[in-house]
Amino acid sequence: MRRVMVIGGPGAGKTTFARRLGELTGLPVTSLDRIYWLPDWTPRPAREGDRLAREAAAGEAWIIEGNYSATFPERLKRVDTIVFLDFGTTMRLRRVVMRTLRHFGRVRPDMAEGCPERFDWGFLKWTANYRNNGRARAERMLATLPKHIRVVRLATPRDVRRFLDGCRDDMSSTEAAAATRGEVS
Repeated sequence: MRRVMVIGGPGAGKTTFARRLGELTGLPVTSLDRIYWLPDWTPRPAREGDRLAREAAAGEAWIIEGNYSATFPERLKRVDTIVFLDFGTTMRLRRVVMRTLRHFGRVRPDMAEGCPERFDWGFLKWTANYRNNGRARAERMLATLPKHIRVVRLATPRDVRRFLDGCRDDMSSTEAAAATRGEVS
């Protein structure tokens, strides 16, 4: 696992998951929200945002979290693992509302500078309709992937914990093997 895309609906926990996976694997994490938004919730010009996303995907190893399907093709050329956080609508809506309340008026650590958390009814509507729109687009993309790309679908917080625990165990085993071979001091 060297190049990982983390996708899923709003409120699925993509940023938190990517950060935790990055901590476990040592892979650098890029949040597409930080790339695509400028202060005051101004969208970055599409060409510039797409260029920055392509640059992130050109790296040797990475975790890129976020959907932004316009750059799926560039990321898919290099990805080896896609983690799809496929949580239900009720849970995601609850998480979005709680996140908004928790950070209201302040910039979340994972968000672009100058974009304070706010209630955005359009975003809540998008969140509620994700399963009919964004999820359908993600499913179409996943259905066309080459076989060498590993797809991990996590549908519950318990699935997420198990996956991350497995990564932690894998990393511990790898470190122990390297120490046995004298590669780690």
